[in-house]
Amino acid sequence: MDIILVPGFWLDASSWSEVTPPLVAAGHRVHPLTLPGLESVDAPRAGIGLRTHIDTVVEAVDAIDGQVVLVGHSGGGAIIHGVVDSRPDRVARAVYVDSGPLGEGGVINDELPVEGDDVPLPPWDGFEDADLVDLDDELRAAFRARAIPQPRGVAADQQHLHDTRRYDVPATVIACEFPSSLLTEWIDAGHPYVAELARINDVEFVDLPTGHWPQFTKPAELGAAILAAVDRTA
Repeated sequence: MDIILVPGFWLDASSWSEVTPPLVAAGHRVHPLTLPGLESVDAPRAGIGLRTHIDTVVEAVDAIDGQVVLVGHSGGGAIIHGVVDSRPDRVARAVYVDSGPLGEGGVINDELPVEGDDVPLPPWDGFEDADLVDLDDELRAAFRARAIPQPRGVAADQQHLHDTRRYDVPATVIACEFPSSLLTEWIDAGHPYVAELARINDVEFVDLPTGHWPQFTKPAELGAAILAAVDRTA
């Protein structure tokens, strides 16, 4: 299976480096992506929006023969959902890593502090305690050293969706900072945060208790969880 890995904010393709070994060892083809504006700290970010990132992943899907599995971490979950909407017949499964599908008109996060066209990685005290579980001082320093400003437009642009066949694409949610039991409670209660997720016809939940960046805090476990989801799909 071809597996396209979409990083969350402030990260490039290398952020998946400790997650991919079990996928490669199992014979799958992995395609970790660096999205426009995330090539380097000095890369231009003006004019790059959410649709730019969605279209970049769509191009990666179109370059592959056969079906793919999409994996999106954090803000990457909104991106892969836009790709599912654009290519519902090409995606065998969407895997949301501590994230979920963003519905029509939603934005990823337009409250993050901005500097011109950039959304820099905020100070650690700008995050919730649940985000930072298991992210020790060494991991925090390594993360901050590799962090690349996110294009402002990706964080603030509205999601626009067009094809209801997206609801027929199976989804896996790897729940990290919030347990899956809480997510299912929200679905049952009709919480708007999970409204788009609730519309997907086939959703499985996998618990991986840690903070918001399991690719750093529990990479082997994350790789195993993705592999299990891919194997169930295959």
